[in-house]
Amino acid sequence: MFFKMRFIKHVLPILGLAFVSQACEDFLEKEPLGVETDKTFYQDADNAVLAVNGIYDAVSWDAGGIIGSSNTFEWMYGDVLSDDAKKGSTTGDFIEVKQMERWETLTNASIQSSTWNNMFTAVHRANQVLSYLPTSSIDEELKTRLLGEAHFLRAYSYFNLAIKFGGLPLMEEPVAPSKWGKVPRASLAETFAFIENDLQQAIEMLPTRSEFGAADLGRATEGAARGYLARLYMYELGTDNANGVTWQDVYEQTNAIINSGQYALFNNYAGLFEMENENNVESIFEIQFSSGATGWGPPKTGTANNVIQNNRSTWGWGFNNPTVDLVNEFEARDPRLPVTVYTDGDIVVGELQKIDYPGSNETGYLNRKAFVEPGFRPSDAQNSPKNIIKLRYADVLLMQAEAAYHLGNEGEALALVNQVRARARKSTKPKGSTAEGSTAYVPYENLTGVLPDVSASGQALLEAIWHERRVELGMEAIRYYDLVRTGRYFDALVEKYSEEVKANAQRHAISGSVNPIPVLPIPINEAQAWGLEQNPGY
Repeated sequence: MFFKMRFIKHVLPILGLAFVSQACEDFLEKEPLGVETDKTFYQDADNAVLAVNGIYDAVSWDAGGIIGSSNTFEWMYGDVLSDDAKKGSTTGDFIEVKQMERWETLTNASIQSSTWNNMFTAVHRANQVLSYLPTSSIDEELKTRLLGEAHFLRAYSYFNLAIKFGGLPLMEEPVAPSKWGKVPRASLAETFAFIENDLQQAIEMLPTRSEFGAADLGRATEGAARGYLARLYMYELGTDNANGVTWQDVYEQTNAIINSGQYALFNNYAGLFEMENENNVESIFEIQFSSGATGWGPPKTGTANNVIQNNRSTWGWGFNNPTVDLVNEFEARDPRLPVTVYTDGDIVVGELQKIDYPGSNETGYLNRKAFVEPGFRPSDAQNSPKNIIKLRYADVLLMQAEAAYHLGNEGEALALVNQVRARARKSTKPKGSTAEGSTAYVPYENLTGVLPDVSASGQALLEAIWHERRVELGMEAIRYYDLVRTGRYFDALVEKYSEEVKANAQRHAISGSVNPIPVLPIPINEAQAWGLEQNPGY
């Protein structure tokens, strides 16, 4: 939004500068007149901000990023690869997603290729900033902040890739033409260490949330860097922990966020995902969007994340259908269930929903958190202005609960889980769910006995934490990674599908020091061009 809309016009021209010929040395020794170079561009503070805005732009692409990119939605990985959702829509629509779901992805699949291309575009842009901004003479405080944002966004991009593909080519600076195709693939542990280093630098450089003005809400903060570092540590602990991280490492990061006073649980769970509450006090990192009419391609400022998940009978294409298994995970009368899913006959922000199940829906449910109310639906459906929350405070509380449990502090773990449940008990009904045309948040008449405090211990407490993560964070594209890092993924595939699908996933797994890690194919053109060893089974 604030940092996306102005990027395309001003920043794209600088990206080709790394590839300019080195001929005519006598000419190049002279400072060009009237032309911006890598050296002069970053001497202007506005330009430096625009360059960093360009990294945010790339990490936001989900449909029509760089030329040649297709759809690359995080729900395709985090939800549909898990037991929380199925592909949805009609049987033959976007069959690549169903192939992913069944671990039958082809090496030339457009989804993985788009994710790879878009995230490495963000890495390249971050490397431009990290290489040329340090010598700039702009205000030191601004420079430090912008470098922190670049470190965070490079880490975000690499983490996004590593948890899908495994070890990666690690690029600390723009790749010179002489090195094209020659950057080796690092191990997964080396990739994790690279990401850790970026996040640690970001923590030192980034401001807190309260140090940003209202116009800059959504930029990376110290809290966001700590939160992603904790998330990374947890993933390492359950997959490949060759770097020797500990639960104390997780705890220190989450505890710093909690003690910072910068974040809190939003007062009403039902309002968390509504557009009027974007960038609220619970949001730690949130991808920003604004509506537009540019259609497909890099100039797009909105997202297709919403229309692709909304009801085909109203405004949408009907993908990412929550499973009955997820619905059954919720305890009786949990107010979070109708905020997470909706079904045929429900009223959602005043609009009656008729779901064509099983004709264009696999489960009878749709993702309520991705719903866009009628008044905010843009004329270009792929340019929804609704932001996507990537990390929120409730997740941090539950990460700390899991860390406290493993550190032997069950009392603290219980208190943290129950804090999350207490907020859920106070939730109203979802916005506009009581009558057609309504936009009100109507309180429940009686929630007595709903979501009682957890009092478990031992393994039962750990399972209670995992349960709370599933229902609190349902349909937020986190479940798949939680299953992988806790060693429960392959068995979940049997319950969702069959032993055959489990075997497919196991065939595509790499060995971690803790648990095997299923990985998707490196796009075949990238594997060939860069000489990268393909992932198992592809």
